[in-house]
Formats: sequence, C-alpha cells, structure tokens
Amino acid sequence: MKLLKYCPSCGKESLHWDGEKKWSCPNCGFTLYNNVAGAVAVIIRHGDDIYLTRRNRDPKKGKLDLAGGFVDPGESAEEACKRELFEELQLDVDISKLKYLTSLPNVYQYKEIDYNTIDLFYEYRVAEKFEVNLELSEISEAIWIPLRELNTEDIAFDSQKKFFKDYLNK
Repeated sequence: MKLLKYCPSCGKESLHWDGEKKWSCPNCGFTLYNNVAGAVAVIIRHGDDIYLTRRNRDPKKGKLDLAGGFVDPGESAEEACKRELFEELQLDVDISKLKYLTSLPNVYQYKEIDYNTIDLFYEYRVAEKFEVNLELSEISEAIWIPLRELNTEDIAFDSQKKFFKDYLNK
C-alpha cells in the first residue's frame, strides 16, 4: 500500500502506518483511521440468468462485476443500490424489492491505496430481461449470463468470487 508520509496537522514527514488501520504522528499526536467503507453489489436476476457488467477502468479492468459501488455519507445501503443501478445502468429500481443476502469483507485497491470495505450483497429480480445503452466510462459491456455458465475466475473482486461460490451452491 502507498503510505502517507506527511502529517496533515503539523506538516512533518513523520506519519507512521501501523500496518492495519491507522496512521499516527509521534510529533503532534495526530491520528488518521483507515476505517472500513460500505459498498453495495446487486445481483440482477431473471430466472436463472444474471446481469453483469464488465469493468472499463482499473482496478480490475476487463473483469466482470456486479452493479454497485460505495455508499455515500448520509445514504442507506438500499439508497446506494438504487443510485448506483441508475448511474451505471439507467435502471430505476423499487427499493422495497431489493433482497439483502449477505456481507463480506473486501480490499479495494485504488491508486496504490488499499480501502477495506464491507460489501453488502443484494438481489433484485426483474420480470423481463433488458439491455442498457452504455454511455458511461465505468462499464464497457453489460451482459446476461446463465448462472450455470458463470466462471468465478472472470469476476473482478475476491468478495464477489466468494459470494458467487456460495450463491451457486444454493
């Protein structure tokens, strides 16, 4: 992980990373915690088919991904699902039809910094398959895949790989 060196409080090159969750400055006592961030992932399902996106940027560019993203301050996980599905797929979802499934820890590396996340997984069933017009830069493709044909090695993030291994066994 890329380490921060300069204390934002006293400006000295004295920040110390404890290797797990916090930076501290022995000169002025400043502490910065790297707390766990909330993230959501939604499995959109029609029968035995699921809708996945292909990442168009790092991390994990070219890998398959569930629609979702980070929970914003002041937002519930369900509101984040609704916002992210609209931003990524222009899909307007009914929050009351989101089904919470499980949570898993994950590490999201962005620009050499590791962000520890708690990924909250939801399922959203649709009455019919749909296609989206992808004009956004985050996604290069969105595809329906039969569950039985899903290869978890094609999935971008470790938490989603673990999720699908459990999900496919049910």
